[in-house]
Amino acid sequence: MTANTTSLLRVMNERAVFGEIFRMGRVSRPELAQATGLSKPTISVALADLERAKLVRAVGLRTGNAGRAALLYEIRPQAGWVLAIDVGRNYVRLALADLIGDIVARRDEQSRAETPHALLEQLTEIAAALLADAGLAAEDITLSVFGTPGIHDKETGALLLAPNLPGWELPGVVDRLAEVVAAPYVLENDVDLAAVGEGAYGLGQGVSHFVFVSIGTGIGMGVVIDGKLYRGSRGAAGEISYLPVGEGDPRVNPGRGMFESVASADGVVALARRLGLDSATAKDVFDAARAGDPLAARVLDAEIDHIAHALAGVTAVLDPELVVLGGGIGAQAGDLLAGRVAERLEALVALRPPRIEVSSIGQDAVLLGALAVGLAAARDYVFESTVTPG
Repeated sequence: MTANTTSLLRVMNERAVFGEIFRMGRVSRPELAQATGLSKPTISVALADLERAKLVRAVGLRTGNAGRAALLYEIRPQAGWVLAIDVGRNYVRLALADLIGDIVARRDEQSRAETPHALLEQLTEIAAALLADAGLAAEDITLSVFGTPGIHDKETGALLLAPNLPGWELPGVVDRLAEVVAAPYVLENDVDLAAVGEGAYGLGQGVSHFVFVSIGTGIGMGVVIDGKLYRGSRGAAGEISYLPVGEGDPRVNPGRGMFESVASADGVVALARRLGLDSATAKDVFDAARAGDPLAARVLDAEIDHIAHALAGVTAVLDPELVVLGGGIGAQAGDLLAGRVAERLEALVALRPPRIEVSSIGQDAVLLGALAVGLAAARDYVFESTVTPG
């Protein structure tokens, strides 16, 4: 019993040290002792064990201070690998990163989203190319993280509420993601990942309560409460595309939702054409608005009104400090939207509305969120698979 207790305590100390090195980056023994509350001899034992397990490494000395130069330690980058995959209707983005988060290979391509088979084949091809670029094998991947629209129904293996990915609502399709890389994987909603990415690398850093609103080919929202992602009871928190915002009967297009039908890229183009503006894409409409086109200005006014009314409901329920606009429209037309939506929102809510800003990480939000989720999970995985009580 004593031996087992001693071994368990040793592993707990190693986990604490490993976690602090992960958090702090390059760090000395005295700094680790201060951060963990462990004694310097205990820190030395833990570091020796972690070095033997090839989880950390010594990386030189910190000079410039009085006394002896301190030996610095960091996470060994090659101790684990994370594959982040952003699956969109128009583009797929994949990145391969080591355990400290440095991206070693990345590719973005137009999506073959017409069928699940074509998309899975494309993802598999790109993943293989990234591994070849990095000189790795599939078994080297610690974890893959997929970001997709919709909600994963774990009972049926289908992807629900994802009309922009036709065929993925069929039972068992999601389970085929295991074919992309022969490694453990997790599936997350893409907008939830974008919120995580914004919190880890963007405007959400240090903000405890914020929402990430993605407006593009679809519409969704990631919710961060008390610094943590909020998913809801069935993972459907933030499905604001179904808010009753806009004109007409919400039952006309139930697969997309009323708000998404009027405020997504297709909704913007549809309104522009009804007004007589010959625009092929939402970007064309907003470019015309910037150029002073009066018809495009009417479309922009409608978009601002739709978004403001949706955010009025979000503000009343969640009271966020910050709203981050992202997605194709949110990022590309953010300069036209953020200020005017804030003004319109102020007239719609009783209390002071949240700040509204355009994402600082743009189209990379989902990918960076997938990396953040993957790195946190991979850190635990490599520790647990390498360090066990004796």
